[in-house]
Amino acid sequence: QVQLVESGGGLVQPGGSLRLSCVASGFTFSTYVMSWYRQAPGKERELVASLSSTGGSPNYVDSVKGRFTISRDNAKNTVYLQMNSLKPEDTALYYCNGRRLLWGLPTDYWGQGTQVTVSS
Repeated sequence: QVQLVESGGGLVQPGGSLRLSCVASGFTFSTYVMSWYRQAPGKERELVASLSSTGGSPNYVDSVKGRFTISRDNAKNTVYLQMNSLKPEDTALYYCNGRRLLWGLPTDYWGQGTQVTVSS
């Protein structure tokens, strides 16, 4: 049974920090690109950050560059998102995603999401 379980969300003041974690099980974590997405109320889900299966080539949406850092520990089947200098516009439900392409066909796994609220 495939599971992605996020944790670490919460309420934080502007300028604060949070570290999200996503623990995976039920698939070969080390072969999947892992990403964090977010969705704010009334907005489409957007890709925040992604990381290759080996932990290289991180990519970030422009709005979080320099503030967020994605990392992974393949020994622990876990991907992290360190979020610093948080802004109210970072408020959203944050989702963990695992994706692999096999013969050109994608396999996607999603977590249930963890809420991040940035407010004073």
